[in-house]
Parts: sequence; C-alpha cells; structure tokens
Amino acid sequence: GPTCSVIALKCPHIKVTIVDLNQARIDAWNSSDYNLPIYEPGLERVVRETRGRNLFFSTDVDGAIQEADLIFVSVNTPTKKSGVGAGYAADLNYVEKATRRIAQTATTSKIVVEKSTVPCRTAESMRTILEANSKPNTHFSILSNPEFLAEGTAVDDLLNPDRVLIGSLQTPLGKQACEALCEVYANWVPRERILTVGLWSSELSKLAANAMLAQRISSINALSAICEATGANIDEVAHAIGKDSRIGPKFLRASVGFGGSCFQKDILNLVYLSESLHLPEVAAYWRQVVEMNEYQKRRFTRRVVDTLFKTITGKRIAILGFAFKADTGDTRESAAITLVKHFMDERALITIYDPQVEHEQIWMDLIEVAPTYSLHQIKKQVSIAPSALEACIDAEAVIIATEWKEFALLDWQSVYEHMLKPAFVFDGRLLLDQAKLTRIGFKVSTIGRGAEIPEGIMV
Repeated sequence: GPTCSVIALKCPHIKVTIVDLNQARIDAWNSSDYNLPIYEPGLERVVRETRGRNLFFSTDVDGAIQEADLIFVSVNTPTKKSGVGAGYAADLNYVEKATRRIAQTATTSKIVVEKSTVPCRTAESMRTILEANSKPNTHFSILSNPEFLAEGTAVDDLLNPDRVLIGSLQTPLGKQACEALCEVYANWVPRERILTVGLWSSELSKLAANAMLAQRISSINALSAICEATGANIDEVAHAIGKDSRIGPKFLRASVGFGGSCFQKDILNLVYLSESLHLPEVAAYWRQVVEMNEYQKRRFTRRVVDTLFKTITGKRIAILGFAFKADTGDTRESAAITLVKHFMDERALITIYDPQVEHEQIWMDLIEVAPTYSLHQIKKQVSIAPSALEACIDAEAVIIATEWKEFALLDWQSVYEHMLKPAFVFDGRLLLDQAKLTRIGFKVSTIGRGAEIPEGIMV
C-alpha cells in the first residue's frame, strides 16, 4: 500500500493498480471517508491526492497482471507453524501462489519484482515456476527490491530513502530489467541512492539489515539489566556510547522488547538459513538476539510481580499501549501481547488502552497467544478501556507498553487520584518523567534504571 501509493504520487505518468483478493481490504482502500485498512502517518494524504488519478485499488488480479509491465509481489511471508523448519523458516506459500498466478495469466513479457522479505535465493524458485508455466514468446525477468521502512515513518522513509536496493541477475536482460525499475525510482530518488547489486545479495541484505537492527536493541536491553542491578542509568549509558561515531545513537533505546512483523521473523529466517548451510555457530549467534528479547519481556514481568509484593493475583493492572510501537496500529509480535499473557497466568485483572489498535485485533491476538483460554475466560480477566485515564481507574499499577506521546502528556495527577495506593508505574519505554511522577506520589520503576544510592553511603 504505502510503497505503491508513493510511486503513484511521484510518478503521475505511471498507472499504479494495487490488487488484493480480500474484498473488504479493497473496499477500505476505496472508502469515501478514507478509512484505510492500515494506519500510517501521511498515508491518507498521499491516497487522497492520487486515488482515481493514477492510483487504483481492485480485486481484478488477472486484469491487473495482463495490463502491467512491472509486477510487485508483496505478499505475506509468515514464519512456518508446522512441517520442516517450523518456528524458523519463512512460509513461502503465498509467494508461490502469486508467482503461479502471474505465469498462468500473463500473455506478454513482464518484470516481476520481489518486494516481500524472503529467504536468500527465493527468486530462483520464482523463476523456475515462471519459466515452467509461461506461455509462448513470454519472458519474465526477476528483480529483488526489498523495503527498508519503519512503521510509523514509512511514508517519510519512502519519500526520502537512505537507499533503494535493486537486485538482478547479472545478465543483459537482468540488467535491462534493473534499469527499468531504476527509472521509476529516479523520478524522485537521487541516482546515487539507488544501489544495484546481484539478486542474492539483495535478498540477503534485507535479512541482514533487520538482524543488525534487532541485535542493537537486544544489546542495549541486555545492558539495561546490568544498569538496574548496579544503579546505572541506561539513558546515560546509551547517550555516552552513541556519541562514538563508529556506533551512533540510533536503535540504542532500551525497552520492554522489540516487536513488529519483520525483526523476529527475519532473524529466525536467518537462523534457519544458517542451519541449512551447516553453520551452527552462526545460527546460535543470531538465535541469541531473539532469546534476549524474550528474556527482557520475562524480566520486566517478574519485576512487576516482585514490586507488587510478590503477587498480582486479583490486582488490577492498566496496560497503556498494545501496538508494537507508536504511530502504528500493528500488533504483530508486540511486547504487550506477551505481557498480558504473563499477567493472565498470574491471575491479574488487566485493562488495556491503545489509541489505534482495533478491539477485535486485541481479542484475536490474545486468543492466539493463550490457546488454552477461551475468549469468555480471557474477557473475565481482560477488558479494553476507551481512554488511558479510564484504564487506570482503580488500578494498582500502570504499565507503559507502547511509547505513544499521549501517555507522556496524560494528567498524571488525575491518574494518581483514581488509582489504589500505593500507586505503581512501570515505564517500559523510557517515556515518562520519573521525577515528576515521584513528586505526585507514584512509585516509579523505569526500565534500565536501578535504585539510586543515597548520598553518603559507601559501596
């Protein structure tokens, strides 16, 4: 959605058609009130400017294939839940189905662009399927063009990308196809930011980029545990090491754990790839990034239980935020899901508030993470509030699970007055002014900050 919408915005001479088999999603893209199926800052403005001009949304997949010169394959590639590689390998079922549909439908030559995050050498499988099923005098060129977008800033990332990566076979036809896609991006991206590489390098670069970013988060989260044990401040530590030009400040913000559709999935994919290539030490190295992320969530939960006098049974806890990060409604692999599951197991009463996540999505996520609970049982322990303040009424503790700005701007004095005492706040996102909340009367626990040592005490 966002990628093709921005292409339509910047290339008014190119007709862009987004197709999906899901009629409800296409209806949402075409809705008169622009109630789009995904939330992304700036996306509605782009769609308003382009829809009906050169941007179209349709369920006519075959018609769009016939008409197109360039076909972007942007389908879901979730982690396999069963069979060989379950829990690690990417499920390429949708990629294969899309590829077969293209081969069966196309009657003229096409450039097929792999946009989904896929294992290295997936393009080879796609090419095999296309060539085996293509019609006479029909040729397919395969390109890899992975996206390097952050949810919440995707539109800005597309308008001003660090780089655009295009991988192709290093053959005359492959390079010709690569140049055709380069010309599309060159309408707004400087040529020096358009990187052209081999097909396999492009596929691996996407996995590698996400693995490296997740590694930084797990590294700073590991240091946050040391900070809490020693009395150091993870904000100060991150600021100090981020000043090193070799390291830089980005992705050094400690939290309750990373989430989203890509990081964990891509690292597990890299683990599976390494094991398949008989590189067990490499696999173990990358697996530890995910294990540290899970440890951070368990550690945070344990800190909540220990602070609330070793038990939270029957105690009301407010969870502020359910999306995996601010400025998105995406809950995939959100740390909040794991926290709620842990608190349910401890028999706490949980109230959730998030400004963007649909209630139905919250219930679906909780059913998936807690398969031994029925929805009726979940709703006995979990409720959803219409506002942050209402979520906190009669709570003994407030958890900041997502860094929405509105939580920093809350009337915390009013929150305090509506909570049971002592009133606890657990900041899992380094969002709040701890000193201010302490003055109000809260008992504040911030991730990556240990108890300060009083002046005059020798250690």
